[in-house]
Parts: sequence; C-alpha cells; structure tokens
Amino acid sequence: MKTYLYIAQISVSILLITAILLQSRGGGLGAAFGGDGNIYRTKRGVEKVLHRGTIVLVVVFFGLALAALFLPQA
Repeated sequence: MKTYLYIAQISVSILLITAILLQSRGGGLGAAFGGDGNIYRTKRGVEKVLHRGTIVLVVVFFGLALAALFLPQA
C-alpha cells in the first residue's frame, strides 16, 4: 500500500514542478534593479487555471505526505 502512495507522491511532485516552471515570472529580480515591479494585474485564462491547479497540486502533495507519515509500516 505504501508503495502506491510513494508512486502517487512522486507523480504529483513531477506535475507540481512542471506547473511551477510553466508560470510566468512577473517581477522577480527585475524589480530589484529598477524594473517595473509595481504593476498589478489580474490572472486570466490559462494563467489563472495554472495558478489554481498549482494550489490543488500542493494540497494533494501535502495530503499524500501526511498519509505516508501516518500509515503503519506493514
């Protein structure tokens, strides 16, 4: 049972890494060197779906980590 849990956790972690890397880099270090870091904009379309999907993946990953922690070693 724990083996399937670990496989699921690895799969979710790969999806999470991909989702984080696909997000656009807004201010970043450019704002530290005089770039326009004070521009606030709303997320729309694919960017909004990717943002919410990342949040869902984080919650699923955290849940899998807790389940692996509290599952007995059988």
